Amino acid sequence: MASGGVSLDEIDERLLTLLRDDARQTIAQLAKELGISRGQIYSRLARLEEERIVAGYTVRLGHAFAASRVRAHMMIKTLPRFHREVEAALAMLPQVQAIHAISGEYDIIAMLEADNGAQLNELIDDVGLLDGVERTTTSVILATKIER
Repeated sequence: MASGGVSLDEIDERLLTLLRDDARQTIAQLAKELGISRGQIYSRLARLEEERIVAGYTVRLGHAFAASRVRAHMMIKTLPRFHREVEAALAMLPQVQAIHAISGEYDIIAMLEADNGAQLNELIDDVGLLDGVERTTTSVILATKIER
């Protein structure tokens, strides 16, 4: 894996995999798993953060909580020259979890999360009414098979 011309060695790759699996592991656990010293782990993490390969540490929601939510992805086609305005408006909606610029017929994929079907329906209507949105297509996520 490389980011912005940065080359990662095998240990960096393994370290990133371990952190993706559980970012709360202690430095001692990471060092033992990788077979290197704790000092090397600190140095590698500092470098990966400095080079913005590691942008932060986050929480992944448990299956029980995630299963209680209604998630969907919405493909959005914007009117010419409205792309940035639509992205900014989407970013203001707390139920929008991610916004991706894409190629093809649609311009944006927004990842949505709601408490229930009624809230998702209202969110879909709200997005459709945003200035600059030409059309949308939404797919409800029935099950997540893998998420890294």
